[in-house]
Amino acid sequence: MALTSQDIRQSLLANDPEFRKLAEEHSRCESQLDQILKSSYLNSEDLRRETALKKRKLHLKDRMELILAQHQQAMRP
Repeated sequence: MALTSQDIRQSLLANDPEFRKLAEEHSRCESQLDQILKSSYLNSEDLRRETALKKRKLHLKDRMELILAQHQQAMRP
C-alpha cells in the first residue's frame, strides 16, 4: 500500500530534525499571527509584523513542501 502525503509528513515530523524545526517555527508564526489578528485595533507596527509573519509562514511552508516532494520522489519505484 502506498504512503499518503500525510503518512510521509508524520514520518518526517518524527524522524527529520530539519522538517520538525520548520513545522515548529511555522506553528509559532501561526500563533503569533493569531494574537495579532485578535486585537481590535492594529497599529502600523502590528500591520508590518502581520505581513512579515505571513511571508515567513509561506517561506517555511514552501520549504516543508519541497522536503515532502523530495521524499515522495525518492519513494517512487
